[in-house]
Amino acid sequence: MTRPRRVLVSLETTPFYHCVSRCVRRAFLCGDDTLSGQNFEHRRQWILDRIILLSEIFAIDVAAYAIMSNHYHLVVRINRDRALNWDRAEVIERWYRLFAGHTLVDRFLAGESLSSAERDAVDALVDTWRERLYDLGWFMRCLNEHIARLANSEDGCTGRFWEGRFKSQALLDEAAVLACMAYVDLNPIRAGIAETPETSEYTSLYERIQSPDTVSRNSEESNNADIRHSPSHLLPFSGNEQPDAPDSALPFDFLDYLSLVDWTGRAVRDDKRGSIPEDLAPILLRLGVEPENWVEAVSQFESRYRQVMGPVKALRELAEVAGIRWFHGISRCLQFYRPSPA
Repeated sequence: MTRPRRVLVSLETTPFYHCVSRCVRRAFLCGDDTLSGQNFEHRRQWILDRIILLSEIFAIDVAAYAIMSNHYHLVVRINRDRALNWDRAEVIERWYRLFAGHTLVDRFLAGESLSSAERDAVDALVDTWRERLYDLGWFMRCLNEHIARLANSEDGCTGRFWEGRFKSQALLDEAAVLACMAYVDLNPIRAGIAETPETSEYTSLYERIQSPDTVSRNSEESNNADIRHSPSHLLPFSGNEQPDAPDSALPFDFLDYLSLVDWTGRAVRDDKRGSIPEDLAPILLRLGVEPENWVEAVSQFESRYRQVMGPVKALRELAEVAGIRWFHGISRCLQFYRPSPA
């Protein structure tokens, strides 16, 4: 059953969410259409460019993305505190980068004298725009509607381009974020269109690897390597001992993440689980993850966890807040997380 977005997106519970949008019927987001012979690869760049723009405007940070032939994935962090700290002028400037102006606000910006009621109306508009600029639904709307218009214009048609509203999964802890990011970055490998992360184009991990700021762990400049590993529109990795890392940074070491995803990608591609290498197990154990179930969880993330992933206690608390009995996937979470010591 489809649940209201207010149940699925609760900033009091978590700021991290996995979003997926899929094309309707045989509409092509990217790739080759064997029936018509058309190539739609250029649409990947449409989406990436739009993601970059929206990440600059909204108080929503992108942790991971993958752009596939008929769908795309995003892992995002909603930064409400950042939006609440914007002054009125900054909110207006950001909103105007996406939408047409408002007559009353235009008069305010021009320095015209406004009545008390008009000033109150401007403040109300700004408050509404501020809330929308950290709203996940508005972020996805600004992304999907823009791409749909471009695609329909190119195809010379009208009508629905996406399969209804986007799907979202709440990620309740660091382990859930790590598993979901790995799942997203490995999409091209699971689909058989790439063999390694460094050849998985139009994924966040590919972009991080290709970034000119990428440095070796052994480099003389490696003290802040994890922070510099991220292009400006992607959430940085904080590393394990980065006291100056921003609060919103991902709480992992980039090279640990890269090694873990690279090994997982090989296990997924070869269709054999094997065992987690000794040098990769500590990051999972530190996050309370059961290493034996890691590959299976990452390779089947969407189907196993549906709407939310996290420790069972957190799932039950969220269900209580949402006024529902339970979330699908609790038994899977019991398998994914290591039992708490008695």
